[in-house]
Amino acid sequence: MAYIDVTSYNDSEGKLREIYDGLIESRGKLADVHMIQSLNPESIVNHMDLYMTIMFGKSPLRRVQREMMAVVVSKNNDCDYCQMHHAAAVNHYWKDEGKIEQLKADYSQLDLSEVDMQLCHYAKELTKNPNHQNEESIQKLKDLGLKDRAILDATLVISYFNFVNRIVLGLGLNVNEEELEGYNYD
Repeated sequence: MAYIDVTSYNDSEGKLREIYDGLIESRGKLADVHMIQSLNPESIVNHMDLYMTIMFGKSPLRRVQREMMAVVVSKNNDCDYCQMHHAAAVNHYWKDEGKIEQLKADYSQLDLSEVDMQLCHYAKELTKNPNHQNEESIQKLKDLGLKDRAILDATLVISYFNFVNRIVLGLGLNVNEEELEGYNYD
């Protein structure tokens, strides 16, 4: 159970109910990470705008790459909630539970493309060492053919999930396995 009061869908009304209904319509269902912000409904709207831009907006990075980095960040922050949600999103594309379990356990043992492996390394490095000089990691991505826009988008994904992991962990949001199905991933 969360450490703060949360307004459920059934108890919501007014602007909050409108926001919840919009999330259900656009995402397929209402996630606990949305409801944890129910005491500040406008934060849900702004959060979702950022999320949709970073994770679903036009980008040189494929959706699966963004979701894969989300899992790596969340693993390195010990955020089970985000690991499970975004591993389910990766599996929407991979359709391989064994590969998903390996991504969560140790992505470096996977047979990934050089670009995908370096994106995972960058996600881990920036999460574990945000103060670290990242020029070498970025140069490796450039050497693999990624342009600056793709590198910016990767950095936005990594930064966003560090932010969300702290909301989830800071407010005691627990994994609810029933919540993992029914989302729109495309």
